[in-house]
Amino acid sequence: MLLQYQLMVQRRRVDEEAEGSEVITMVKIEVIEEDEEKMVVLLKGTDRAFANALRRTMMSNTPKMAIETVRFQMGSFDLCLSCSHLNPAAVARESSGGSGCDNCGKKLEKEDVDYAVWETNGPLPDEMIAQRLSMIPIPTNHDEYHFEESCPNCKDLVPEDRGCPSCNMIYTCKAFGSEEGTTVTAGDMVFLGDQSLEIPDRYRSIPITKLSKGQMVEFYATAVMGRGSEHAKWSPVCGVTFVPRQIAILNNKTKAKILWDLNLTINAKDFNKDGKLEDIKKVQTLIKDLYHVGDGTEEKVTFKEAITLEEVPDEYIFSFETDGSMGPQIAMKKAAEALSANFESLKVDLSAAL
Repeated sequence: MLLQYQLMVQRRRVDEEAEGSEVITMVKIEVIEEDEEKMVVLLKGTDRAFANALRRTMMSNTPKMAIETVRFQMGSFDLCLSCSHLNPAAVARESSGGSGCDNCGKKLEKEDVDYAVWETNGPLPDEMIAQRLSMIPIPTNHDEYHFEESCPNCKDLVPEDRGCPSCNMIYTCKAFGSEEGTTVTAGDMVFLGDQSLEIPDRYRSIPITKLSKGQMVEFYATAVMGRGSEHAKWSPVCGVTFVPRQIAILNNKTKAKILWDLNLTINAKDFNKDGKLEDIKKVQTLIKDLYHVGDGTEEKVTFKEAITLEEVPDEYIFSFETDGSMGPQIAMKKAAEALSANFESLKVDLSAAL
């Protein structure tokens, strides 16, 4: 598969034959490997500086939703064991002059028979729970949600008054403990809106806290759009790396037999008639195989430079994983748009200064 991100890859150079003219070349991106979270691509026709700019932009300037504020409901409650309705502590109890459960009217006389007492006093401080919530991957829909400062409904308001369904996502959670202990996970959070924006199934097991009998937690968490340059919770990717593409050269077939005799993955048939191995995945496998005849092994003395690796000019293998808040192609596209915008802004500033 071959992708071309025009927003990202405009590289300008001065033509040697016509000095002063501007020629736009395109960086080609070939997808080597891709799944729900990971992507490996080959960048062609670029340099190390550009690959690093893309890496840094993807980590720090790609828009993503993350939980920014959490409102915890505090207090004690009497849970009616007949209808599971939460009543304010002691208010509905007969011993306090109450008239019974607010929902079903049942008299609350005996604890653990008519009602159970629940308190919002879990084992973890609220600050720690909030920190865990901020790192849960929130599904990010760039078409429906905006930055608060650029939201069509809120951009003209003061920061304290901003927040609407176009720039905020609200999740709520109410969970109770048990005798054996109950783990509250990301799957217990409910999105107040389209069900497609619930926490993805593969991340619903992320633990938030653990509650025992009589302990409960209730909160409302608000997610907003941000960038990784502001906080790590807004960085949608991890493990972003790039390395020069390499090809393998078979210099000595006789000595290379030392490697083939080890019956590893790569053998002589993988090289073409010119003695080169250019397949990217096979070269990566060969690099691992060469450890068996490399420095620190007895075979190194005889094997020497039977097979060598050469870098391909202007080509880099770029790989990264997302945190699950968006797919890898979306992360690549948004990083491309952000990088292009940065270059365009720089061009305008330079034009104004010169």
